[in-house]
Amino acid sequence: MAQRITIMLDDDLVKKLRLKQSQIIQKSSSSASFSHVVNESLRACLKTK
Repeated sequence: MAQRITIMLDDDLVKKLRLKQSQIIQKSSSSASFSHVVNESLRACLKTK
């Protein structure tokens, strides 16, 4: 179940996440929410730890 959480992201991270979001949209021709991109990035990062 998803939870609504407010966080502050640095500008450089937002730019990188938005770029990743646009790449996903271009490759799949479907929508990709910013939340989805953040969640997938966190999962990938935490999986390697």
